[in-house]
Amino acid sequence: MRIAFDHQIFAAQSYGGISRYIARLAQQYVAGGEEVRIIAPLHVNRYISGFQAGVVYGTSFKKLLPHTYRFVSALNHVVSIPVLRSWKPDVLHETYYTSRDLSSGKCPVVITVHDMIHELYAGQFSRRDTTSRDKKHAVERADHVICISENTRRDLIRLHGVPESKTSVIYHGFEMFEVKKAEGAGSPHPRPYLLYVGLRGGYKNFEGLLRAVAASPMLRADYDVIAFGGGPFRSSEIAMISQLGLGGGRVLQMGGGDSLLGELYAHADAFIYPSAYEGFGFPPLEAMTQGCPVVASNTSSMPEVIGDAGEFFDPESVEDTRRAIEAVVYSQDRRQELVGLGYARITMFSWEKCASETMAVYRSLQ
Repeated sequence: MRIAFDHQIFAAQSYGGISRYIARLAQQYVAGGEEVRIIAPLHVNRYISGFQAGVVYGTSFKKLLPHTYRFVSALNHVVSIPVLRSWKPDVLHETYYTSRDLSSGKCPVVITVHDMIHELYAGQFSRRDTTSRDKKHAVERADHVICISENTRRDLIRLHGVPESKTSVIYHGFEMFEVKKAEGAGSPHPRPYLLYVGLRGGYKNFEGLLRAVAASPMLRADYDVIAFGGGPFRSSEIAMISQLGLGGGRVLQMGGGDSLLGELYAHADAFIYPSAYEGFGFPPLEAMTQGCPVVASNTSSMPEVIGDAGEFFDPESVEDTRRAIEAVVYSQDRRQELVGLGYARITMFSWEKCASETMAVYRSLQ
């Protein structure tokens, strides 16, 4: 089968979850002997830099000049059309959302919807953000829509009126988060800590985690909070931490590579995932690979992805968040139970399975 992937996400991301997903699909198909073409005339993505000759059509740049993405995207679209029509793929998998039609009905089109955050939390994005509008155009134009969780599919059907028969749920694959640990190395932090990973604003609900810790005399006395990634704390966050009585180095921000993150997962007493909404969510699975018990919100896709390998709480309730954290960190039996369930859970997600189920969608459109 001739499978084409378009340029969109590869011009937008050097690294990132969506471009990694598309690149892993392409890798699986190339390894399986399928004919694959990534049509990305100008791109910055690093995941596709190692493909064999002939798979990627385009030139790689270290980065695009500021404020040039719209121009580059338009140029990529114009250049891609004759390449796509000349190659004549059996299916085109669009890699993000656009109102531009690349195939013009020349071949079936598949698109993957990762979440409905822009629709559900529109107030947290610029008024100039066109993601929701472009997504609506893209899913209406597509012959089939892949959703990365059942929760995302329900939201898509409800918010954009997409027929259920036009959709499929295919979970992401997952790469084992393996970290080489220095022999005899101890914890990267001298005190017991709770770990948070990623961006912190808005629906990510980092504030909810801090309020739960501040509301618990035991957690306040026994635990620090480490926030990995997401950039340094803003002045508003520093003020909030102080107001909650968690100052004095009790809440820290760290950044770094996978090695440090792996060490933080491995030595944390629990990984806390308080987000109000996720389309899928990789951090809980990463935590499971390092034997770190997961405590997570009971909303959106989290119960679906985490299954029985997590302690859940209502992210809108400070008291319930506090309860869930205490139930894990103060019970050795519960911690060990979650660690074992986590190791079993991560075996459910593989790129081989993701690619196989996606190929079934491609073939159904022939």
